[in-house]
Amino acid sequence: MSQGHLSKPCLPLIVAQGGIGPAGRSSGFNAYRRMVFQALPDQLKQQTLQSLSVLTGIAVENEDALLDATLVRQISDQPFNPLAQTIHRKFKAKGDSQLIMRKKDLPAEIPSIWKVEEVDEKRVKITFSDKQELFVAEQVAGPVTAAGRLPEGFAPEKLYPSRNHPRGLAMTVYGASDAMHASGLDWSELKNLVPADKWAVYAGSAMAQLDQNGYGGLMTARFKGKRATSKQLPLGLAEMPADFINAYLLGGLGATGTNLGACASFLYNLRQAVNDIRAGRARIAIVGAAEAPVVAEVIEGYATMGALANDKAMRQLDGLADDQAPDHRRACRPFSDNCGFVLAESAQFIVLMDDSLALQTGADILGAVPDVFVHADGYKKSISSPGAGNWLSFAKATALAKQLLGAEGLQKHSMVMAHGTGTPQNRVTESKILNDTAAAFGINDWPVCAVKSYVGHSVAAAAGDQLVTALGVFHQGIIPGIQTIDHIANDVFAEHLHISSKHQQRDDIQAALLNAKGFGGNNATALVLSPTKTKQMLTKRHGEKAMTDWQQANAQIQQKQQQYLDDALKAEIKPIYQFGEGVISDEQVALTDQNITIGSYTVDLQSEHGLEDFL
Repeated sequence: MSQGHLSKPCLPLIVAQGGIGPAGRSSGFNAYRRMVFQALPDQLKQQTLQSLSVLTGIAVENEDALLDATLVRQISDQPFNPLAQTIHRKFKAKGDSQLIMRKKDLPAEIPSIWKVEEVDEKRVKITFSDKQELFVAEQVAGPVTAAGRLPEGFAPEKLYPSRNHPRGLAMTVYGASDAMHASGLDWSELKNLVPADKWAVYAGSAMAQLDQNGYGGLMTARFKGKRATSKQLPLGLAEMPADFINAYLLGGLGATGTNLGACASFLYNLRQAVNDIRAGRARIAIVGAAEAPVVAEVIEGYATMGALANDKAMRQLDGLADDQAPDHRRACRPFSDNCGFVLAESAQFIVLMDDSLALQTGADILGAVPDVFVHADGYKKSISSPGAGNWLSFAKATALAKQLLGAEGLQKHSMVMAHGTGTPQNRVTESKILNDTAAAFGINDWPVCAVKSYVGHSVAAAAGDQLVTALGVFHQGIIPGIQTIDHIANDVFAEHLHISSKHQQRDDIQAALLNAKGFGGNNATALVLSPTKTKQMLTKRHGEKAMTDWQQANAQIQQKQQQYLDDALKAEIKPIYQFGEGVISDEQVALTDQNITIGSYTVDLQSEHGLEDFL
């Protein structure tokens, strides 16, 4: 079936989800269920605990320990101890000061103010004739000790030959593998079914790879007396998650890259894939983001900006004495009196297909993404402050929801996945946009969810955390309450909103609006439709028989999905990682003016350009 520019726009369907974040593994709605754990029936509670047990190594019977090992919490001593961080303090030694050191540690060029005298065969004495600047290592406590980290003890890099990969890339390998496995699809059959140029992978990280195996190690190597490695620079690139998926998981030859927009990056990549599928440029796409910013230097940078919730400010919020420990679990408090956001790590991925391909293959239908809207802020005084662009993106997404659901559907059967960072500025500016939009569209008591209260702010992957939570709401019917708050702040606009600390049982939600407000004026809002609404629309376009045929094919897909989920509850599944396999050489390429053959793939070179009336 041709998907060219003259055909009807395709509907991009979500056919799989996967990933790893502070709430656990995303496939099978496990991470979502950790958020609403107390509202689950006993059987699903046990399944959630079993999933966490496999990740952490903690016995499934130890419920409290498993729950404590997840979500936003105090940083342990890995990857660094926030209460004993190593810094270098600078001071100047006076003239005539002396220092004894090893001969082999002498610099190649002796400074002019040094007088060097031999002490013995291995040591020398240095006398400074003038003031000498020195750096001494020191252990200090940082002001920020809370973060959203992967479940305690879980190390994705140990599950495959990671060869010193940055943490964000190890999370990518695990998270994207989780999505591919959980799809229940035969990926080799899909490659035979879908031309190589009709695939797409859009994934990245806004912060790039900043740990010691990436840019962090590259930029500090000389200062620490080390040498940079050959991997730190190339593996530090922000688009490397997409590159890894193509090179080591998928063997992809299609469209690729990442579209960065700070905290809105996941939605930027989602928009790229949605546009490609709607236009017929791609039939299947893997979309995601992986961010691993829980690094001492990154936390210090955000803390210096005054953006993070620190221990002192949390004590002041709760009226605690200086020697009392703050409640790190409640560090992020969206739409309440708060003091900053909580940095987090996460890797979230989905698989999108056009509607015809999904029905043909029997792929599962988790929802649909009809469109994603992106807008900048215009002129700004502060590059990090909120601006006008989110009014546009959110209003457009709401208007589309009204067109697809009808006024009553929007008003009674939709919800908002707010950006909800937990900063004083966000609670005012975002609530104003949500509340005024609700008023304009006649919405009252609009349910608002803020998942950062559970998992923190994972920057590029933040909207991915929102999306997998929305899919969980569609599936389970429970909207997670903002359980870190006990009241709404006085300056929050909420006349038309329903912001609650309690979980809400809602089995009738047909659509969710995912909102993102990023540094620099990067605003994005996506409309995501429920499986029920999506299937209604598919029946309208394709007919009852096509849906019956899909349902029969889907039964086999669901069996394969369940097998993976069952296996993942017994033991950790090894990620897909095909290093050096299936590499295509130049000798395997054959080219004519009509098509190109690359290995086993043949691609038609004739474009449906739609420019005939110009010629």
